[in-house]
Amino acid sequence: MEKLYRAYLLKEQLREVFATGGQDGVLLLDAWLRWAARSRLTPFTELARKIRAYFRSDIINSLTHRLSNGLIEATNTKIRLPTRIAFGFKSVDALIALTKLHLGGYSIDLPGRT
Repeated sequence: MEKLYRAYLLKEQLREVFATGGQDGVLLLDAWLRWAARSRLTPFTELARKIRAYFRSDIINSLTHRLSNGLIEATNTKIRLPTRIAFGFKSVDALIALTKLHLGGYSIDLPGRT
């Protein structure tokens, strides 16, 4: 089997782990880790080793409880825009008010701006 094709299959199988989730996802993860470790593809063998050493329990929690930090990361990204706009404000309260307006879905046209 060609290396590129094996890498593609490994990538797709890892996507399937997260798409399946639950206890079946945990079983798929363990099978994927075994397959990646013996794949003879250095990036995948290193990834499998790191997942086993540091992240397996976190991934299992994510699979079984369907929790992620995606919502928090999205909110942090939305907060970065008003923070850039508010550069130079003298008050933290003004930044907080601008952020609340932005996250609340309001769009206020400021005088002199288009």
